[in-house]
Amino acid sequence: MKLLILDAGHCLSLALARVANRRSDTELTIDAGCELTPGQLEALAPDALVIPPLARPISAEPAAVTAHAQSVETCMEACVASRVPLVWCVSDQLYEDGFDSPIDEHVIPRPRDESLRRLVATGDRIRAECPRHLIVRVGPMFALEGGHAWLNELIDTLLAGGELRGETDVIFCPTSVDAVAMALVGMLQQQRCGAEAWGSYHLAGTEPVSAYTFVSTVRTQLATRLEGRGDHRQLGTLKALSHHHGQPLRRVLNCRRVLEVFGVHQKPWRLEMGLMLDAWCQANEVVPPGPASEVTP
Repeated sequence: MKLLILDAGHCLSLALARVANRRSDTELTIDAGCELTPGQLEALAPDALVIPPLARPISAEPAAVTAHAQSVETCMEACVASRVPLVWCVSDQLYEDGFDSPIDEHVIPRPRDESLRRLVATGDRIRAECPRHLIVRVGPMFALEGGHAWLNELIDTLLAGGELRGETDVIFCPTSVDAVAMALVGMLQQQRCGAEAWGSYHLAGTEPVSAYTFVSTVRTQLATRLEGRGDHRQLGTLKALSHHHGQPLRRVLNCRRVLEVFGVHQKPWRLEMGLMLDAWCQANEVVPPGPASEVTP
């Protein structure tokens, strides 16, 4: 299976490359740009085109959201002309106001924010014009490297002594970028083998959690690992925020359909985050200095 991935520096693109390197049945071409022409797509002839998500569109500049939506639509038109399946990952933030219960795949986001509505309009075009598509809504993704990686931003802020802020009343399901990459490759392999199960799916980690609890867990687990190797540096602080006046905003994605159709199970975000922090510690090993008498001149 040959996949074409856009946005080479995105954390999901890097994760898909790691997955492909471990498999003999998947070949990737990663393009640095964010859109393609029909001619380029026909020349590369992939089995699918994958577009990583725009992370945190709620806080992104409107011009960036519009540019992303336009790029996705240009790619969609190229896919239709070249008969190449399109996979577009999109943030769960499109469900701007959340839901009291887990959100099913058939529920189309209806945000109030104009920028978010622009992304929804792109999804509507894909559903109407591109029969062979996967729109994959994902929970907040975290990774150690690449654009929109988030976890590396949290670590850097803590190590620099900065302040991490997190809402206590925004509930979501974080998911590691590696889990998303493995799920996408598995889904596309089944599609290539004739599943023909196109449409919208949800991918998110297990255990709904507040934004504050997530960043607090990152700080606690990082501090534990640093102290375990004798590194007692002072990490940055946490600040709890509250924006919804006692009524939590819940963006909990129901991932039942992706399990029933493709057999993709949700991954526990605490375990995935712990593995990433272990990897970070191994890659950033710091040996504390010994007593002055033992220091070699």
